[in-house]
Amino acid sequence: MPEFLELLAPSEALTRLLAHLPASLEGEEVETQSALGRVTVAPVRAMQALPAFPRTTVDGYAVRAADTFGASESLPAYLQVVGEVIMGAAPVFSLSPAQCALIHTGGMLPDGADAVIMVEHTQSARPDEVEVLRAVAPGENVLKVGEDVTLGQEVIPRGWRLRPAEIGGLMALGQTRVWVARKPRLGVLSTGDEVVPPEQEPGPGQVRDVNTYTLAALVQAEGGLGVSYGVIPDQMEALRSNAARALAECDAVVITAGSSASTRDLTARVIDSLGKPGVLVHGVNVRPGKPTILGVCDGKAVIGLPGNPVSALVIAGLFVTPVVRRLLGLVEERLRPILQAHLAVNLASQAGREDWIPVRLIQSPSGLLADPVFGKSNLIFSLARADGLVRIPPDATGLAAGEIVEVTSM
Repeated sequence: MPEFLELLAPSEALTRLLAHLPASLEGEEVETQSALGRVTVAPVRAMQALPAFPRTTVDGYAVRAADTFGASESLPAYLQVVGEVIMGAAPVFSLSPAQCALIHTGGMLPDGADAVIMVEHTQSARPDEVEVLRAVAPGENVLKVGEDVTLGQEVIPRGWRLRPAEIGGLMALGQTRVWVARKPRLGVLSTGDEVVPPEQEPGPGQVRDVNTYTLAALVQAEGGLGVSYGVIPDQMEALRSNAARALAECDAVVITAGSSASTRDLTARVIDSLGKPGVLVHGVNVRPGKPTILGVCDGKAVIGLPGNPVSALVIAGLFVTPVVRRLLGLVEERLRPILQAHLAVNLASQAGREDWIPVRLIQSPSGLLADPVFGKSNLIFSLARADGLVRIPPDATGLAAGEIVEVTSM
């Protein structure tokens, strides 16, 4: 049995493979509502500011902040109620000194108002008059124009995988269509005289095909399309003809079992016959998966995986997944939230209330950090900038910097 000519470290083998592949496929325009998991092929810029008008984040009274300065429960400020802001419409009045207007969450501030006092910090004094029991600062409980996104701002970079938060953000901007990378098609060939389709009852010495379906699912989970070419017998011409058809119809090809100890040379010869440069790596210094074959044929990856389902899936995670991401044009995948991270800064909370705080995950010399993304709950792109959520339990008044926290994926 011939030995491997060269065993490369997985990282070196992957670098050699990716160096021969295109950076991405062509793009296509799709409806934003159907773009979950797709990857942008160009930066997305805001065609308008968000919010587009100053709005309140609470129920209460729109006020001129200066009219509340010094107000307290023992010495309230008295303001005249001159109207109510109707939801979905611009106020038809403006505020003068010592005036206020009833307003509901999301309502547009009238001219002259620069803050909102929460309704629970007020009480009725007499008809058309309200007592203000505490002072508010300019901008308090208010979303300013462009506080989330400014006109022309890049809200989503090129090569970014769209999540629910990005979908919502695009809809908030009125961008109902978006340009994304075409889904790469990966042909999957399962070889072996002993392998039968899953719907067939195996005879003595036969096993059902597993690899076709696990690999197709892995490709789909990464944003591609797995295309099955069935079970191919261990014969040179049968494998070559089916692999050639898959290569012509797909963006990459994966062959399983042909890289096992007894048939890896058959797979290598087939790959070399499909195009240039052919086999790049024949053997990887990894367990399981040592007999892995990596090749590129006329700009398309052709990968030979072990037939063992566990080995095939492990190695596919090392080599097939990066190929799909390369073809999608992913510039940088977000760090996947893990179970624990160190909190980067102190977080305050109110006892008796459960808080969920968006965080970014940052790799630091001391380990993974959870860095809070501060922003008001109405700002969708604050959530889009986060990698996960940290929970502050109701029996705590906050979390201290350096504390180990659990990060929940969004």
